[in-house]
Amino acid sequence: MIPMIDIKKQFEEIKDEIFEMLSGILDSSQYILGPRVRELEKNIAEYHGVPAAAGVASGTDALHLALQALGIGKGDEVITTPFTFFATAEAILYTGATPVFADIEHDTMNIDPTKIEEKITEKTRAILPVHIFGHPADMVKIADIAQKYNLRIIEDCAQSFGAAIDEKKTGSFGDAGCYSFYPSKNLGAFGDGGMIIVNDPSVDDRIRSLRNHGSRQAYRHESIGFNSRLDEIQAGMLLVKFKRIDTYNAKRRQKAALYNELISDEILKPADRTGITHVYHQYTIRSAKRDEIQKRLRDSSISSVVYYPIPLHLQEAVGFLGYKKGDFPVAEEAAEKVLSLPIYPELEETSIKEIVDIINNG
Repeated sequence: MIPMIDIKKQFEEIKDEIFEMLSGILDSSQYILGPRVRELEKNIAEYHGVPAAAGVASGTDALHLALQALGIGKGDEVITTPFTFFATAEAILYTGATPVFADIEHDTMNIDPTKIEEKITEKTRAILPVHIFGHPADMVKIADIAQKYNLRIIEDCAQSFGAAIDEKKTGSFGDAGCYSFYPSKNLGAFGDGGMIIVNDPSVDDRIRSLRNHGSRQAYRHESIGFNSRLDEIQAGMLLVKFKRIDTYNAKRRQKAALYNELISDEILKPADRTGITHVYHQYTIRSAKRDEIQKRLRDSSISSVVYYPIPLHLQEAVGFLGYKKGDFPVAEEAAEKVLSLPIYPELEETSIKEIVDIINNG
């Protein structure tokens, strides 16, 4: 079988370093917010060219705490995309704010900046773009809109670690960049984990308090916070992988280039705009024959996944928002046609050729 991602193969290549790191952590008896967490925070902040980064328990928590630290709450509106994982909307709702959706671009499947301005009301406090599948959203245009209306920007970078626009990393354009270290991510932990990078140290200070029960000093609680702390073991595993992240991403781009070269032009391939560093968390094609292609792949023991079959505005859980089918036609069309194919640094060229042969010759 060809899996979507082969975590075991990656582990085999680095396991000696992983075991050495794990042994050091166990010997230290420091397991929560210790020296490895601080080292990872420092490294990731420097990598993104921002003053601060704070480790949290998950990518969802990263979004939630960033929103809350920026003062987003009950009665506020946050404009975001309907074509993403549900956590994006959940995090907004956790704060008491309301997600307001804007349709997506046809080529990148990211939020369409030309659709944002019409959604702004007197209640709008922030824009939350998602860098879907590893292709950066148009942050230049989004930043212009945010500046014009004095809005916050929280970037959902769960799928875009290392992606960039003209060499400026995603996550560094707005007030906060939020990362997930779920095991299948480009930079994946051995469990859940997340990180928030910020351009304002005072926001970082609030995040650090919120992640630790609203406390900056032991047993003194200034606000109602959360238990959302990145642990030392996950930070240690991530430190080992972080040294290799640019290599991992470069290999993903190589795999994507081969797919692009071999897949028939009858299939809509992923966008990769000039000046963009796409990190291909997913390699996602679109076809009106999506279900037929997926069945052929499945019959040949090749994994593929539909990310995402139901846009957020049509999810039962947010039916109270009042959206209906037809409200966001580009997102809805994408949901009917998208299919993500296996892509990971260790994916063999022969496997890509096998996958493409099935797609092209069905």
